[in-house]
Amino acid sequence: MGADLPDYYFRIRENGAAVFRVDTENRQRRIEMDQIAVVNVRNGEVKPQGDRSLTDADIEAIQEWLNNRVALLAQRDIDDIHRAVDYLNITTQWVQAKASDDQLEDVTDALLLAMHDLRTVLIRKKADRMLAEDEKKSGDD
Repeated sequence: MGADLPDYYFRIRENGAAVFRVDTENRQRRIEMDQIAVVNVRNGEVKPQGDRSLTDADIEAIQEWLNNRVALLAQRDIDDIHRAVDYLNITTQWVQAKASDDQLEDVTDALLLAMHDLRTVLIRKKADRMLAEDEKKSGDD
């Protein structure tokens, strides 16, 4: 490992991370990781580990990680949706060109229900956005 290790290590967990302070300044020159906190990405809560008090540097590093993690997860969400659109197109091509009657029988109802549900929600959300935009325009006049 290189000599330029970060001061903090974030072990990703579901909904957040365990935060460790990294220490290489010891007699054995070993890497020591001391858990100092747990972070919840959903609500931004930071819980110090045990009886610890977090320093301003700890809090600043944790907040920076939290901000970056939230942005990364948001980017991954939209990337997943773009992949879903691609997959819908691939599925359409499969249905048209390759699917057997038995395969279609197996997936048709589930696909139709999922697509109907998605369409209903998308239309409702689009209508809500259009209404909000109209209200904003009429309020600006």
